[in-house]
Amino acid sequence: MIDRFAYTSMTGAKHAMGQLATTTNNLANTQTPGFREMFTAFRSVPVNGQGADTRAFVVDSTPGSDFTQGTIQTTGNPFDVAIKNAQGFFAVRRPDGSEAYTRSGRFSVDENGVLRLGKNEVLGQVDNIVLPEQARSIDISQDGTISTQFVGTTAFDEASKTPFEEIDKLRLVNVDPKLLVRSEDGLFSYGGIERPDTDPNLRVQQGAVELSNVNPTTAMVQMIEQNRMFDLNMRFIQTADQNAKSANTLMSLSRG
Repeated sequence: MIDRFAYTSMTGAKHAMGQLATTTNNLANTQTPGFREMFTAFRSVPVNGQGADTRAFVVDSTPGSDFTQGTIQTTGNPFDVAIKNAQGFFAVRRPDGSEAYTRSGRFSVDENGVLRLGKNEVLGQVDNIVLPEQARSIDISQDGTISTQFVGTTAFDEASKTPFEEIDKLRLVNVDPKLLVRSEDGLFSYGGIERPDTDPNLRVQQGAVELSNVNPTTAMVQMIEQNRMFDLNMRFIQTADQNAKSANTLMSLSRG
């Protein structure tokens, strides 16, 4: 019994620190656009093997993420885009070619005119989105259609502008969050078999970004609770050690 008590407390203390690391990561990403809060939970794991039947382990896990919508903040940057629906994701292509999904719409354009999210390419209806070199302004409509305004051969002024021309449309997908797996880069990978289709009902807002859905106050409270859980398990370990010493003393006296 003492053996089980000690091992349960030991692993409880270890994985309380693991939960604390997850909460710290959530707190560090309170200002990261589109970040989704990670859940944490404890679960028991039986120990198999000869001589291990008296031992039990506790491990922490991240069973999922909170996909509730974050606050939409207006920025005025034409390359910032926020999804107005509570569901839906932008599709991007990682450097390794795989497709991933995110709620972050803080885009930028590289020297080749490719629309990017960090190192990832933002996907359109067919491939990545490339803005023409002659484009002077960009307009993104509510359905994700991207249009650019070109300049004529004369000097750029109001008279030389040409009307907006559609060049592509953002690939917006509505994926069941249960089928999404968070990767180390913070993006979500799709766990389904077929590539998800574009959802024409999703709407976006140009010049705005969706902020993280992490509540800093709640995260701070969780950190305090997890620190207390770690301290409590450490006290249990000390108690188990004291009980073991007392039991050894009694056994020695009985043999004497």
